[in-house]
Order: sequence, then C-alpha cells, then structure tokens
Amino acid sequence: MKRRELIKALGAGAAASVMAGAATVAKAEEKKYKWKMVTTWPKNFPGLGAGANHLADLIGKMTGGRVEVKVYGANELVGALEIFDAVSRGTAEMGHGASYYWKGKSVAAQFFAAVPFGLTAQEMNGWLYHGGGMELWKEVYAPFGLVPTAAGNTGVQMGGWFNKEINTAEDLKGLKMRIPGLGGEVLKRAGGTPVLLPGGEIFPSLQSGAIDATEWVGPYNDLAFGLHKAAKFYYYPGWHEPGTTLECFINKKALEELPADLQEIVIQACRVANQDMLDDFTAKNNSALQELVEKHNVELRRFPDEVLATLKKLSDEVVAEEAAADPMTKKVFDSFVAFRDQAIKWHAISEQAYLNARSPETK
Repeated sequence: MKRRELIKALGAGAAASVMAGAATVAKAEEKKYKWKMVTTWPKNFPGLGAGANHLADLIGKMTGGRVEVKVYGANELVGALEIFDAVSRGTAEMGHGASYYWKGKSVAAQFFAAVPFGLTAQEMNGWLYHGGGMELWKEVYAPFGLVPTAAGNTGVQMGGWFNKEINTAEDLKGLKMRIPGLGGEVLKRAGGTPVLLPGGEIFPSLQSGAIDATEWVGPYNDLAFGLHKAAKFYYYPGWHEPGTTLECFINKKALEELPADLQEIVIQACRVANQDMLDDFTAKNNSALQELVEKHNVELRRFPDEVLATLKKLSDEVVAEEAAADPMTKKVFDSFVAFRDQAIKWHAISEQAYLNARSPETK
C-alpha cells in the first residue's frame, strides 16, 4: 500500500513538474525583448537608412512582436562612426553600417564591405554564404563581442561627383575626395587625399569646397542627397565599390540571451534585408539617373580607360600590401582572391558574355 501511494505521489509530482516546466517555457516564449539599433546613416535616409528601418520592421514581424527594434539615425544616440564601439560595449544591441569604416579596429574588416575591382553583389553573396566568407567575418569580429551579418548591398556604385574633369591619371593628383576604405588608399597612392566623412557631412563639405569630389552610392541615394547641386561631373563606373555589402552587427551576449528560435529569426531577417536592399537599388537607380541627366543636366562621364587601368594597377598593389598587414587579414585576402578568380572565369562566359550580347552596340 505504502509503495503504491508513494508511486502515485511521485506520479502526481512528476506531472506537476512537467506542467511547471511547460509554463516556464511558455512564459519565456512570451517574453518581449526591446533592442536598439544604431546606424551610420541619417535618420530615414532613402536606401541605406530605409534598409535599417526595413530590417527592424522585419524582425518585429517575423518574431511576432517578441523582438522590438528601435532604430537610431546617426548622432541620435551615438556618432555615425561610433556605432561599432557602442554595440561592442552593449549600449545598443545592433549596429547598421559598412565594415570598411572599422579599419582602425581590424584591417581585415574592409574586405567584407568592398574591394576595388573586387566582387560584385552576386559574387559577394556567393563568397559570404557559400565560400567561407561569413565564417571568416565572424572570426574577425569575435574579439569585439560582435556577430556580423550581411544586411544590404548597393550593387555597383557610381565613380563619384567631381568639380573638374578627369581626363588622365594626373588629374587625380592633389584631389581631395571623400572616399572610404581600400578605395581611399588607392586614391592616396594615385596622389590624391582621401577624406572619411559620414553621409550627413558630404553635401556641405562638397558645396563649401572643403572637398573637391565625393563618392557616395549611386543615382537613387545621390539624388536624395542633392549632390548634383554641389558638383557638375558624375563619373562611372564605381571601380572602388563594385558590390558594397552593408552590415548589421549584433552584440553577441544580447543575441545569445534570445531563445534559439528568435536567434535564428534575427539572423535570417538580416539575410532577407540583404537581398531586399539590392532589389530596391536595382529598381530605383534607373529612374533616378534619368532624372539627374534629363532634369538636372548632370554631365555623365565614363572614366577614361587609361585612368581605370592606372587605378586597377594601384589597387592590386594596395590590396596586396593591406593583406600583408597581419595573419588574419592575409587569411581573409587569400579566401577572397581564390573565390574572385573562380568567379571571373565563370562570369566571363555567363553574366559578362550575356551583357555584352544584350548591349545595343552589338545590334
């Protein structure tokens, strides 16, 4: 009798434990997380700023409201170029920017944004998601307590806005130009002076003559900034940023505090946002360029072949030298180059061959 009563009591207790455990899980699932996202972009800025807003909205919807992300534009919570440290120390849970801004933290970081004459948007995504790039990116950011994700891409950018014609490589000498990352190092090698400015400071600097030229993104974003009001010549192609990846880095501790399902949703939301931004730029650059040329009489110019050849030669030198900075950068560089060389061979008979065949000049 006593044994039966004991078993019955234990059964009731076990059932109670299971019910209590289920209640705890349900309570955990209902918990709401309020996060902050700091960005390098002006608040609600078309394209880049809108991309940060879209990502925050995606996370809210995909988690059923369990993770709520409030977006702060540049200088609202911290300075535009202070977001890396802010997320690293936990002031905010997420940061939205571009990894070439953090060269001072890690030389290797630049390779995950844009490399002159490097990978296009499609190729960058291939390298990151299926070529080992994302694993290397995580390794680079790990010492800072951050988890990186790709969260947008501009596609091939424009070469920039200039207040004088660029006819030869000599015209680059003495040029003071807003241009970040490895592209800035190439300009410096060409005799120019690269200047690092956040987006919100570009127009007044160009208008006042503090800089002679600037690159930003492409027609869609450049029109929104009104850069055509401060410079006459609009050059292409964007040799310095052929497929710029925007990032969302996440405080590792904050991410790990989320239940496993929410962690995965946040990561996948970034991937959705990554593709969506490229789609957005692809759709809107066309009409924006038409408006710049036809309505605002912008002079659209192609960089002369001689200038591009010089920049390509200098880029190869600069990138190789940067890669030798430390073992981690060399590791990233070797992976990047191996993937690029394969992509070049394949795209020569696929994307490039098709675009050449489609060109009006072939008809």
